[in-house]
Amino acid sequence: MKPNANPSLPSLYTDLGISPEVLALGDRILSGLQERFAAIDATAEYNQLKVLKAMQENQVSEACLLGTTGYGYNDLGRDTLEAVYASVFHTEDALVRPQITCGTHALSLALMSNLRPGDELLSHVGKPYDTLEEVIGIRPSKGSLREYGVSYRQVDLRADGSFDYAAIQKAVNEKTRLVTIQRSKGYQTRPTLSVERIGELIAFIKDIKPDVICMVDNCYGEFVETIEPSDVGADMVVGSLIKNPGGGLAPIGGYIAGRRECVENAAFRLTSPGLGKEVGASLGVLPSFYQGLFLAPNVTASALKGAVFAANIYERLGYPVVPDASESRHDIIQAVTFGDPEGVVAFCEGIQAAAPVDSHVTPEPWDMPGYDAKVIMAAGAFVSGSSIELSADGPIKPPYAVYFQGGLTWHHAKFGILRSLQSLTDRGIVTREQIEGICR
Repeated sequence: MKPNANPSLPSLYTDLGISPEVLALGDRILSGLQERFAAIDATAEYNQLKVLKAMQENQVSEACLLGTTGYGYNDLGRDTLEAVYASVFHTEDALVRPQITCGTHALSLALMSNLRPGDELLSHVGKPYDTLEEVIGIRPSKGSLREYGVSYRQVDLRADGSFDYAAIQKAVNEKTRLVTIQRSKGYQTRPTLSVERIGELIAFIKDIKPDVICMVDNCYGEFVETIEPSDVGADMVVGSLIKNPGGGLAPIGGYIAGRRECVENAAFRLTSPGLGKEVGASLGVLPSFYQGLFLAPNVTASALKGAVFAANIYERLGYPVVPDASESRHDIIQAVTFGDPEGVVAFCEGIQAAAPVDSHVTPEPWDMPGYDAKVIMAAGAFVSGSSIELSADGPIKPPYAVYFQGGLTWHHAKFGILRSLQSLTDRGIVTREQIEGICR
């Protein structure tokens, strides 16, 4: 007898390691998410047209897909791409380069190019992401802002996640040159900031000191809403191309979009005084940059559906999740707090096992550069470290939370979440009785 050449969908899930009980739980959760998913699709449609309009208005042509080498003078594709980004983000200018190696580099570049010795950097949303601690000098590091005479202060969010406006009023002073606003939660379990809330904070700060530069770390937030922080007063928005705006195709790169002076400062810091944006060969990456941006709204929507799905599953299982299962979404990251390292490790092992690349390897916590604790990362990705692809990570320290994000397609994001739950079930961290209790 010939083997079944066309197995059923449940059989395929079984072949990929998903038990009938876990699959049934996933189907039960999904039955209540159709309205949420329709709203995500509507946002993706709007953003798709926004990107398309920007490409058409800036006359993207086949010639724009050709790269340059050497100095990169008169690189049509590079310059047009930056005009497209400026149009998408409604800014005066943009810097979009493969020479920007990651999100931390993009943020460091924006800060170091627009701050001078004696200036003060403020964060009014609490502690920044771990890798920025060494950039700022919170943890001593070679070449930090602190070494160049830039001071730093922060105002923590209130316990309920709201802004401490009274403390912010006191914190802004004559030395305050730049305010950094981190949209996403980083390795914290605070709420992600909506674009509307970011706009309210910027308006409050500008009312105190109109000439202060407001920079938004936009990582993980692009295309989640129909507006961006640059639409509500941000002087700079900064991000990584191996997150949302690269659409899973960009192999490297970062962007800074904003006021022309701020972007020019960043360009002179990236290359050299006197050279700025005029140099920087695009090599062979322009097709992936353009096509990735074109696909980004729908790739982001797929990742967002995965995050909503994860929140609903793990909240029903009794774990603290941020955002919760029903609240509005402003980035693609889903935090799940397990309270012990075993849960974090098991979750990441499941995500790794669901990957198209390196599914056979086992992630382990290790001392990653830029972090103050061991970190486990699951990322079997086509682009190394790409967190718009299915991935999960977390520091091995209290409260032992894992941060899930990505999924180039919704169906892969769905499978990854089911595989994470299967891993927890196989280890006995989640019991069969818990799953069956929800499915009744």
